[in-house]
Amino acid sequence: MWVFSASGCRWLGAGGSLAVAVGGYAAGTLPVLGGGPLWQPRGSALTVAGAVLAYLGLTLLVAAWWRYGVLLARGLRDGVLATLACWTAPLLLAPPLHSADVYSYIAQGAMVLSGHDVYGAGPSVLGPGDLGADAAAGVGGNWTDTPAPYGPAFLLLAAAVAKATGGAIVPAVLGMRLIALGALALIVRAVRGFGGGGGALWLAVLNPLFLIHVVGGMHNDGLMIGLMLGGVLLATRGRWVLGSVLVGLAMMVKSPAAVALLFIGVMVARGGGVRGLVKGLVLPGAVAGAVAAGASVLAGTGFGWVRTQSVAAAIHTPLSVTSDLGLGLGVLLTGEPDPVRAVFQKLGLLLALAVIAALARRAYQGLLDPVLGLGLSLVALVALSPMVQPWYLLWGTVVVAAVAWRGRAGQVLAVLSAALVYETQPSGHTPWYGFVLAGTVLALGLVWVRREPWGSGTSEGAAPVAAGR
Repeated sequence: MWVFSASGCRWLGAGGSLAVAVGGYAAGTLPVLGGGPLWQPRGSALTVAGAVLAYLGLTLLVAAWWRYGVLLARGLRDGVLATLACWTAPLLLAPPLHSADVYSYIAQGAMVLSGHDVYGAGPSVLGPGDLGADAAAGVGGNWTDTPAPYGPAFLLLAAAVAKATGGAIVPAVLGMRLIALGALALIVRAVRGFGGGGGALWLAVLNPLFLIHVVGGMHNDGLMIGLMLGGVLLATRGRWVLGSVLVGLAMMVKSPAAVALLFIGVMVARGGGVRGLVKGLVLPGAVAGAVAAGASVLAGTGFGWVRTQSVAAAIHTPLSVTSDLGLGLGVLLTGEPDPVRAVFQKLGLLLALAVIAALARRAYQGLLDPVLGLGLSLVALVALSPMVQPWYLLWGTVVVAAVAWRGRAGQVLAVLSAALVYETQPSGHTPWYGFVLAGTVLALGLVWVRREPWGSGTSEGAAPVAAGR
């Protein structure tokens, strides 16, 4: 049937993306103030209709994406970038989708411009009439008084958007979406630089989790990933100093990019004996540290980002296994869950560090591709972190996609991506049925993985499947 062909997938996915965007005008994460005639809350009936349309569109997008991936795994050669353009275009003018974080970004950028300590206070310090006040009104309750956990490089970009738009919500959101599109371009270039073909791009950026949360939701994780992956690519080509500079910039967006320095160090150290090992352990970190220090001083925001890295742990997210276990056992055993949760969160981070160290050691011994080791390390870090959001899975997924999309890890990450995209509503809330939908997709996907592992199929370099079949 036509719908199962590559062209059918392209247009089915485009239709799904369009439905997500149109539904978002009624059920998206609409601004509280300053949204104008298009971006404003609607009546309850229209909001429900918009949410239904958006979920149906999301399901079409996921189905088209999965079928397209199957075709690519079987050897299809198709214009993946054309498909990416078709699926991305409907989201470009949509309101924020599935998250209110973009309002925090704009408000924090305005705080920088106004001289507020963005690492000492939250967006609530912006009063009526202040630059960024409309954005601050749309910040989610948990984050209103929370200092920024982001690095100064990103805050400077957010400040530039706030200044250029005068804090007006619609232009500011679209300005942040331009940054997200820049991140998309960085990732596409890096994935192709690794030699990743259509399948790698399929898992990395055609991924509905990426489209919804980086393009639609404008999360700065996309920029972190793009800079980090570009730095690792340079390191694989022997340009590890410049690569470490890019990773340092990625850290100044979000700190988890620092994990990449360990694997750049592995690349530097391999074959160099003790001297090479010392060089690999010290020099990439020193270069990135110099970049971080320079960015902190030049931005004028100081080094407060160092102390705000733990603020997210205070906010419970149901996807954090360590936090859930700690809370559950704390209630059962002591009646005071917070101290037990804190212990489990620390144990989870220690276990994540142990896994990362083990993967780095295997990479140093030549038993594991360092880039794949980085991707798996980031997945482990997310799985064991005290706070987990659905889009955090992209940290490792994009890296794995660049070098091993057809392996078992890539296929499992694809299933997880398809499941987690259902966890949040277009409004950014996390309803109970979101977990039911995510669990259903996860169960069906894992059964499918067991029955049809892609590793046994035709490689990208094999005879192509006709795109029109």
